[in-house]
Amino acid sequence: MKFFAVIGRVVLSALAAIGRIAIFGGQTIGHLARPPFYAREFATQLLNIGWLSLPVVGLTAVFTGGALALQIYAGGSRFNAEAVVPQIVAVGMVRELGPVLVGLMIAARVTSSIAAEIATMKVTEQIDALVTLSTHPMKYLTVPRVLAAVLVVPLLVAVGDIIGIFGGFAVATGTLGFNAATYINNTVNFLEPLDVISSLTKGAVFGFCAALMGCYHGMNSGRGAMGVGRATKGAVEGAAVLILAANFVLTGVFFTL
Repeated sequence: MKFFAVIGRVVLSALAAIGRIAIFGGQTIGHLARPPFYAREFATQLLNIGWLSLPVVGLTAVFTGGALALQIYAGGSRFNAEAVVPQIVAVGMVRELGPVLVGLMIAARVTSSIAAEIATMKVTEQIDALVTLSTHPMKYLTVPRVLAAVLVVPLLVAVGDIIGIFGGFAVATGTLGFNAATYINNTVNFLEPLDVISSLTKGAVFGFCAALMGCYHGMNSGRGAMGVGRATKGAVEGAAVLILAANFVLTGVFFTL
């Protein structure tokens, strides 16, 4: 019975954590529609989450697109299907790899930064100072970050998709002997509007998950340097798991139901 008791405690603890995160997310959405709104903090987060994430997103996408083209060509050559490289690279980047990789990069770069920043503010009692100044911490810290991520990450996904396709194009035309005009025509003709819509929708959801987990773990961090470290680690782990789970659900909604 002790074994089952341990399993029960783990399950109950996980369900309680999911409930706390869901309540925190609901409160964040509720505050989006109520003033005040801190425009300067929102603009700062647009810059931090969007513009400053472009280098890592671009490098990740271009190398992934190039590697995908090589892999598809090598696999397709076993079945005399090398010509499908443009189509598979485009679909793979836009539907799956582009949104997921951008989401994970945002989790690694932005979620960790948000969690560490807010956790440090809690440790140094800056959040208590906000309350003393009649400033709601969630309105000032959580809402601008979550809203900025929801708006900016789809744009990063779009840029990542384009750069990833370009990476596959560069490898295919420069190394594998594909004709540039034919490659571009096959890419454009094969993609459908639903592919692009699903990619941008995933970006918005992934941005929400990444920013929400950073804010949640930062707000609920323990005291001291160890508390900040645990909050940062938990935020990145939680964001990565949520992004992958949301990707599975959204893929099922868009392409199988």
